[in-house]
Amino acid sequence: MALDYRKCAEEIFSYLGGKDNIISAAHCATRLRLVIADNSKIDTKALENVEGVQGLFDSNGQLQLIIGTGTVNKVYDEFLDITGLTAATKADVKAAAASRMPLWKQILKTPGDVFVPILPAIVASGLMMGLVEALPRFIPSFGQSDWYSFLDLVANTAFALLPVLVAISSANVFGGNVYLGAVIGLMMVHPALINAWTVSNYAAGEIPIWKLLFFNVKQVGYQGHVIPVILAVLLMSKLEQWLHKHVPEMIDLFVTPLVTVMVTAFVTFTVIGPVFSVLENWVLDAAQMLITVGFGIGSMIMGAIYPLTVVMGLHHMYNVIEAGMIASKGLNTWMPIASAANFAQFGACLAVALKAKNAKTKAVALPSALSASLGITEPAIFGVNFRYMKPFIAGVIGGAIGSLFAAWTGFGATTYGVTGIPGLLAVNNLPMYVVELLISGGIAFVIAWFLWKEEEQAVPEVKEEEPVIPTVSVIRCSAGSVYQPVEGKVISREEIPDPTFAEGILGDGVGIEPSKGVVVAPFDCTVSQAPDTRHALGLEANGMELLIHVGVNTVEMNGDGFKLFVSEGDEVKLGQKLMEFDIDKIKAAGYSDTVAVLLTNSYEYDDISCGVEE
Repeated sequence: MALDYRKCAEEIFSYLGGKDNIISAAHCATRLRLVIADNSKIDTKALENVEGVQGLFDSNGQLQLIIGTGTVNKVYDEFLDITGLTAATKADVKAAAASRMPLWKQILKTPGDVFVPILPAIVASGLMMGLVEALPRFIPSFGQSDWYSFLDLVANTAFALLPVLVAISSANVFGGNVYLGAVIGLMMVHPALINAWTVSNYAAGEIPIWKLLFFNVKQVGYQGHVIPVILAVLLMSKLEQWLHKHVPEMIDLFVTPLVTVMVTAFVTFTVIGPVFSVLENWVLDAAQMLITVGFGIGSMIMGAIYPLTVVMGLHHMYNVIEAGMIASKGLNTWMPIASAANFAQFGACLAVALKAKNAKTKAVALPSALSASLGITEPAIFGVNFRYMKPFIAGVIGGAIGSLFAAWTGFGATTYGVTGIPGLLAVNNLPMYVVELLISGGIAFVIAWFLWKEEEQAVPEVKEEEPVIPTVSVIRCSAGSVYQPVEGKVISREEIPDPTFAEGILGDGVGIEPSKGVVVAPFDCTVSQAPDTRHALGLEANGMELLIHVGVNTVEMNGDGFKLFVSEGDEVKLGQKLMEFDIDKIKAAGYSDTVAVLLTNSYEYDDISCGVEE
């Protein structure tokens, strides 16, 4: 009797502790993979007894329900329809990867997660500020016009109310209610408070004070501050989440927001704000000192290190420093360092693009260089420079020297988040900025041109081999034979290093320790499943339902190292190439490369035998 996919999905959902307990849902060739908020809410025994669920286990923070090839995708579609969830996205994968990072890296990554979503607003405001400030130099009367006043207001809004933007983005990052986050941000720049930018005009005794318990709280806003806002919203989010779990549902709507805002506000104005605004000022002073220390040596070192933080995905943490510089001094002197480093990677990548004779290398390097010239360096760094290393080193040297020049000349920008050519609109000294770009990009170009040699990366041309028709059967039953689809050592099913495969939950069959990364058709058949992750295939012929699964947990590689030559519904012949996979890449990622070849409906055959025929 065919499985009722809808019923199976409904029963699974009913034992997961509610929709709010499901963070994300995805599937691979055989398993429904769920990220669960609280595993204690799951009825594990009931899930195991759901018709269609052949087993379950928890791995890498995922609840994995074994359903089977050709079936799991149909149950998954019904599950999404029932729950209203969306399919797992790249952002989900990124978040899962981030959760496995070391604590220090998560801490450094957090400011980037907060600032990246608000960068468009900051960039637009900063560029507009640059234009508004430049126009009166060419048209003196413009500075007294209504248009100037209006555009100045538009340009300054994002910076004047920066804590509100930071608070909303922080609430998203920490899983708090964004509207409560907005309230915290607005509270910190409330018009009833003295503006932080004008507080210096007040004498010490003129600043009004709240006496709250044993705290004396100055009634001063937090305009331009970032770290206190992020920490305040972090506290708010964690407190809100705790209250949601412990406050009775009947009064949760009223009690949780009230207590969250009251407690967060009190702690923010009495502890977080006063303490961390001072610490933030120390960070800014240290950064400013670093740029100027040793006649610019500190700036040179940061220009060299900057691309490495891009490789680590931590470069957005500098946004905190840049925002603080603009707020305190009105000038971002960190931007020239980032711009020198980025434009140097452009120069090195451009050298590769112009010097390369290989059409594929040139096709990758040229657009990557263009992107880097506009401040987006990831394609150039990961696609070309870091891959070949010598161009990357050339970029590091060029960025260091360009940053040194920037420190000597002392110019800066009115915004952050823009470097390279777009930075022309944001700097306060256009000629010096142009010279900096020419120095950093030019030096990197010259070094890369002479240091990098294409023949070092040349790959010898390999002639395409004619596919060898497999002749060794590894599974036999009354419906026919399954021939060995991958070259290598055939092992018993029990030796496959995955309990789901080894215990025969997905059917009887064999494992293969591959010597060559090519999968061919093991019989004349139809492709019943070809997942986007490209690590597995489902095949059907004469009633036999076969799963070829390359590696263990290789679904986590998201298709990297795999290439399919067929699609669902294709008719293929014995020996036809179906897939290529990179054995070295699978092992480097920490996964077993053992190929599982399983007849998933083996229970239908009484005469099945597996292994190489003697």
